[in-house]
Amino acid sequence: MHHHTVTLESRLGGTPRDRLWKELFGNALHFPLVNILLELLLRGAPVYLSKPDAYLLILSGVVQALWLSRRSPDRPWRLTGNLIGPALYTAVEVAMDGAGFFADANHIAYWVFALLIGAIQSLRLRSPRIQGPLLIVEQVVRSCILLAMYAIFEIRSKPIDYDFSDFMSDPSHQFVSVIIPVLGLSLGLAELSSQHYLALLRETAAQLRVYAEWLFGRDLLGRAISDPAELTLARRTRTVLFMDIRGFTRWSEPRPPEAVVAMLNRYYAVAEPLLQSHGAIKVRFLADEVLAVFADADDAAAAASELREKVGALLAGDKLGAGIGLNTGPVVEGLMGSSAMQAYDVIGDTVNTAKRIEGGAAAQEVLISDATRQALSLAHTVGAAREIAAKGKAEPLRVFPLDYLAFRARRYEEARGLTPTSARLR
Repeated sequence: MHHHTVTLESRLGGTPRDRLWKELFGNALHFPLVNILLELLLRGAPVYLSKPDAYLLILSGVVQALWLSRRSPDRPWRLTGNLIGPALYTAVEVAMDGAGFFADANHIAYWVFALLIGAIQSLRLRSPRIQGPLLIVEQVVRSCILLAMYAIFEIRSKPIDYDFSDFMSDPSHQFVSVIIPVLGLSLGLAELSSQHYLALLRETAAQLRVYAEWLFGRDLLGRAISDPAELTLARRTRTVLFMDIRGFTRWSEPRPPEAVVAMLNRYYAVAEPLLQSHGAIKVRFLADEVLAVFADADDAAAAASELREKVGALLAGDKLGAGIGLNTGPVVEGLMGSSAMQAYDVIGDTVNTAKRIEGGAAAQEVLISDATRQALSLAHTVGAAREIAAKGKAEPLRVFPLDYLAFRARRYEEARGLTPTSARLR
């Protein structure tokens, strides 16, 4: 079940690989790639690519992206993370070339832009009210990487007395110095619009996810998103659980509807997470009736045993109790309905029989069919067989009360490898 939940989460928030690519090409490699192009133009490809500098720059960016993409959203450490690339690159280069590394303006620029971008990103996270303007500022700063490296290229490729003031005296350079930040501003506005639209889509998707989980359940929804064929009508073997509150109609008659609904909501709040924790494929509520479908009979029996305890404790305050019935067999499962409206459901005599068995259970009792008893992998979990009359059945149904305490003890032993193989029914 957890696997499908992760798949669903990744559809909404992105996988770790998606976050890595976004961090790598959306942040960490911006300066390294421009710096590599600068060095290729100044030193020539054969000379530059024969040395480790370019590969070290890329490696530094990858390490930075890996670290940042794996940070918890609660503690992203954007400023620290953005300094990993320049720190790693500087440490190795200084070890190889000494303090002369700092004589090159592009090496200093790497640190300056890393500090600026890291500080802006950190401030964006801490100041949601000005996140929009800061996003625009960040894009302007990113665009200035190209402007700064162009100025460094021009200065380094000219005579030794050529400096920044000479660079800015050229009208074409003045034009570039204005247009590049303006383009950054435009990109920032576009990014702000995209982020707003993406946030709206994620908010809508999260709401639709909640509604879909109400209809399908988290596990089934996750599997359906991974493989839509999961919803196709198919014949499968399932264990069906029904639970119903004994005396509910008589209890609810003198009470206001609000009080009845409040009690049912408490009832559902106990049952639903418990059933999901035991791997229920489908959970459905109808007034005081609960239906749950399981792929595994042991999971269904474990859920029934726990429901008996926890729901029983909840209902005891109102002097009520719930009866539970389980049956195992073939069902037709999948989406049913017209082209305009469909719902996921299970149909078959297995379902009807499970309902009849539940009807024969007393309050605080779990009854299972002979088919379920044979499907259980754990022995000594049922009491003496008895027969119950069932509406629509020509013959009485043979059922067994689930031995709640023995079942829990056996599950405990089984989980720790203490139950001998001979104790198994199959």
